[in-house]
Amino acid sequence: MAPVEPTSLATHAIATPIGDLTVVASARGVREVRWGREDDGGSRPEPRAREHLEQAVSQLGEYFRGERREFDLALDLEGTAFQRLVWGALARIPFGETRSYGVIAGEVGRPAAARAVGAATGRNPAPVIVPCHRVVGASGSLTGFAGGLDTKRALLAHEAAVAGVVGEGRLPGF
Repeated sequence: MAPVEPTSLATHAIATPIGDLTVVASARGVREVRWGREDDGGSRPEPRAREHLEQAVSQLGEYFRGERREFDLALDLEGTAFQRLVWGALARIPFGETRSYGVIAGEVGRPAAARAVGAATGRNPAPVIVPCHRVVGASGSLTGFAGGLDTKRALLAHEAAVAGVVGEGRLPGF
């Protein structure tokens, strides 16, 4: 039998307090964080992809234990120029804080594009790492989130607790 050729992507599923997540990394950085558990199919990824994956898994664990407030990872996100601009703005929202879609629209130089910002936010390929859960409606209300509003609420409560606003700082089970 011929040896399995390395693939360009490394994948690993992890259990978290908000449910299973599957992290996908390339040789350039984290490509995706997917909801649920996906098997890597026994692939042998490039060593650099494996390094990015291991860093992401480690940092996600630290985040959920209340030991990390910012991610320091190389990213390899695929999207349009506007989406990447929005995702960059999301990544700059401080831990434990929120911003409205309208504020993000202003930050990316398109103040009338709150809906387009919402669409780009909804296509964020790396939730938690690129903290789209920190974006709320203009009134401060929780709005759509791929992981569900209960998950968004849990992530925001976790960050508030770690930041010292309330509670103990760790999500249950981590």
